[in-house]
Amino acid sequence: MTLPQVLTPAIENAIKTLFDVTIEKVEFQTTRKEFEGDITMVIFPLLKLVKSNPVELGNKIGNYLVENLAEVSRFNVVSGFLNIVIADQYYLNLFAGIKDNATYGFVTPSANDKAVMVEYSSPNTNKPLHLGHVRNNLLGYSVAEIIKASGKKVYKTQIINDRGIHICKSMLAWQKFGENQTPETSGLKGDKLVGNFYVAFDKAYKEEINQLMQAGKTEEEAKKQAPIILEAQEMLQKWEAGDAEVKALWAKMNQWVYDGFAITYKNLGVDFDRYYYESDTYLLGKDVVQIGLEKGIFEKDPDGSVWIDLTDEGLDRKIVLRSDGTAVYMTQDIGTAIQRVKDMQDVGGMVYTVGNEQDYHFKVLFLILKKLGFDWAKNLYHLSYGMVDLPSGKMKSREGTVVDADDLMQEMTATAQKIAEDLGKLDSYSPEEKANLYSTIGLGALKYYILKVDPKKRILFNPEESVDFAGNTGPFIQYTYARIQSIIRKANFDYSTNAQIDILHEKEKELVKQLELFPEVIQNAAQHHSPALLANFTYDLVREYNSFYQAVPILGEEDLEKKKFRVQLSKKVAEVIASSFKLLGINVPDRM
Repeated sequence: MTLPQVLTPAIENAIKTLFDVTIEKVEFQTTRKEFEGDITMVIFPLLKLVKSNPVELGNKIGNYLVENLAEVSRFNVVSGFLNIVIADQYYLNLFAGIKDNATYGFVTPSANDKAVMVEYSSPNTNKPLHLGHVRNNLLGYSVAEIIKASGKKVYKTQIINDRGIHICKSMLAWQKFGENQTPETSGLKGDKLVGNFYVAFDKAYKEEINQLMQAGKTEEEAKKQAPIILEAQEMLQKWEAGDAEVKALWAKMNQWVYDGFAITYKNLGVDFDRYYYESDTYLLGKDVVQIGLEKGIFEKDPDGSVWIDLTDEGLDRKIVLRSDGTAVYMTQDIGTAIQRVKDMQDVGGMVYTVGNEQDYHFKVLFLILKKLGFDWAKNLYHLSYGMVDLPSGKMKSREGTVVDADDLMQEMTATAQKIAEDLGKLDSYSPEEKANLYSTIGLGALKYYILKVDPKKRILFNPEESVDFAGNTGPFIQYTYARIQSIIRKANFDYSTNAQIDILHEKEKELVKQLELFPEVIQNAAQHHSPALLANFTYDLVREYNSFYQAVPILGEEDLEKKKFRVQLSKKVAEVIASSFKLLGINVPDRM
């Protein structure tokens, strides 16, 4: 039971007893640092119901609580705010209830609850994953884990964009310039090899455009008439017609990419429960358009194209079927959403992790699905996020200037290695232990730097800043965890039983108060689809612990019961750090 849940009934009774008034809600807030108190009741709303001044009102309620509720030890009133001081015994009881709970903060899903499907990654099979995909994957994976921890069943999925003109560009370039290279003969990961040919296509395309323009064509004419783009379009037509040779090349090169992606996903620490492929889904949704026409949701124009008019909803007219009968992306997304619920019948909602340039698309998609009458459509959420920039500027995949995800992870590991070696504390580590530690620190730095920021905000990613061992960084939090593990290893006495203490040091109390927030933070992070709430809670917890560590002796404490309690408290802090970081996809090292 949370502190507001403990206090609310007593405050309601106080107001009923003292003033014969029934209130609907008690408003609490965090006590300001300059005043004594653990929680503050806001008095002002009561003045509408009780004729009194706020100070007198606060004093009467405060006295009632001290006399009638064991959890309240004293209070003070500042203007219209009742600052309540909670008895140490409340926090001691609270800690006793959570210290041995290995799954503290986590809720087990109920068997009959609907599941949530979280979509993330969703790459194209013509290039490797890059920095933008890293933010997408980290956000989607973490949100899925947080929703799961909040008590929901979760399916992680992605839709792979494995068809279209961009895929044919890589295929055609391989045919023209590849000399039968394979990942094995080239020594390259399959996604990198295919990505190189996407860049090669663009280079050749630009050269042909320049030649045509020099021959007198306009730029627009040259772009349309360049032989290589016409060949790519012809290849796409052959693919759609089921040409066996084109299909075989497509399957071979896509498999190279999938094998490369699998390595990146493993190194990044993300996974999926189900895969969807655009080559399977691009025709979905056409039957739904016909149903929508019959229901009057869609309307057909004279040229045969089908639209939905959303102007009454503050949007515009949106095409769902071209005049030649081909589907648009919106149609595919409608059909894919419906298919997912058919495939996983317990799905009651979906989260789409897609950049904020698609905000309008998802507003339209969700509205169409609601108009089509699907109950689960009210539980659709677009996890919209800002782009990731580097100090060097924006990334361009066609020109081969993207920040490759694999290269970025290697750079982060190398940066962590340099800093760790400069600190010079790893002499006793084996080479394998060092390599694992560098990877844990480097990836932890990358993930935390990205996840601590609200998803909607754009990020300027600075690799060196992210690996700082001070401040709001992953390594700072990992270092605190490792410090606690060192304390636990040195604790050569039995600290398993409840400590017999009655009074808490102020720093101990503040730590327990911070630990108390963990379950609520998980629920809030799930509700708002924001790993940043969890990341910043963890940083606050670590700051509070380091303040405690500096202020009171732990293993140096002479009183055995106090020492026992402080080791238990340290251990619980470490467990919550590890639990929180696990939801962010970050590992914690036992030694640093």
